[in-house]
Amino acid sequence: MQISLQLRINLQSRMPPDVARVGKFRGAAIVALLVTSFPTAVRAEETAVDTDTLDASFTLSAVSDYRYRGLSLSNKKPALQAEFSVSHDSGVYTRFWGSTIADNGGADIETQVTVGYYAELGAFNADAQAAYYIYPGAAGDNYGEVALRLGRSVGPAELGATVSYAPRQRHIGDTDNLYTGLDASVPLFGELLTLSGNFGVEDGAFGDRKLDWSVGVSGQADRFLLGLAYVDTSRTFGDRLGEPSVVASISATF
Repeated sequence: MQISLQLRINLQSRMPPDVARVGKFRGAAIVALLVTSFPTAVRAEETAVDTDTLDASFTLSAVSDYRYRGLSLSNKKPALQAEFSVSHDSGVYTRFWGSTIADNGGADIETQVTVGYYAELGAFNADAQAAYYIYPGAAGDNYGEVALRLGRSVGPAELGATVSYAPRQRHIGDTDNLYTGLDASVPLFGELLTLSGNFGVEDGAFGDRKLDWSVGVSGQADRFLLGLAYVDTSRTFGDRLGEPSVVASISATF
């Protein structure tokens, strides 16, 4: 079994936009929460599955502004994130993820439990997943979502299309939510830098045909991966958390 420890930037957020408020910064609590799940997961791998077919990783992340689908969930402040994932050669994987967020009715930590399946389909690749978002201290905001991404390499570039759907649930106002997005990335100067971008449309519980887009560049410097991205939105009806911003990122692999 291969186990790696990474410090990585994640610009993704999972919390509904109408619940982001100023809160406390508790990155250590996230790490403690995820670390407690490690022994059980490792014992399960050792006793139930040939460890040669598994890959486990633990990731720590930091962002200057925690954004997802264009909106800041950290009130435009830095956030710390942690992730523990286990994947099998068959394509099945599970992921435990957490982040500090702006205070949300008693919750200043957001967690996500995901089960998914990745497969190569000829020239395409597919990633299907089901996720449940949990807000300790604010259980009334918990909700579930399913997503499918199809990707394909075109020359040196990688292109992808994603559809995410949250079915009608009491915790998201007894309505549903649909998000569709396009993403692309291409290496520059060999593989010295990577240029990436995305564009998405969201309609339902978390947006009224809201648009978001971003473009960024990242590059390796010794052990560190540095990144800078421009993030913006439209149709957020004056929400300051959707105002344009430049997000800095850093990652290091140990």
